[in-house]
Amino acid sequence: MDRSYSPNLYFGSCTRCREGVYGTGAACQAMGHLFHNTCFTCSVCNKQLNGKPFFTVSGLIYCEDDYLFSGVHPPQEVCNVCGCSITDLARGKSYHPSCFRCVICRRELEGQAFAVDSESRVYCVSDYYRVQAPRCAACRESILPTEGSTESIRVVSSDKYYHVECYTSDVNLL
Repeated sequence: MDRSYSPNLYFGSCTRCREGVYGTGAACQAMGHLFHNTCFTCSVCNKQLNGKPFFTVSGLIYCEDDYLFSGVHPPQEVCNVCGCSITDLARGKSYHPSCFRCVICRRELEGQAFAVDSESRVYCVSDYYRVQAPRCAACRESILPTEGSTESIRVVSSDKYYHVECYTSDVNLL
């Protein structure tokens, strides 16, 4: 008589239904607990989960689909530009690295310095200065920082802005 296999072999009690688990192949272990195969199911759709991916939240067990799409799992961030799921953030909004671009030159800005105007448009620094910098009242050119600097020098007179050189020239013409 072979005693290595017994169809009535007792393994313990099922965590869910508390009934005895007998026989090989009738149960599974998950999270350190014993379950009948028929008891180890998704708490939303009742799909059997033995051998399948599952998630637990507050003691409840979920199949992958219900965990991701039933509202149990926090919603994924979506790109502020293209609307697809992502994980990167800039300015408190989500963007794909390839979608986070200057509104003027369309250059990708991931890991680059950028500036934002009063309407929340994103610019590379050089385009921001070019578009948003004050214009000289004499020559009508943008008053930009000198190369290697982040500050521009300008003269303000009678609510008008001037390059230092243009103001000196403009005053000398008077």
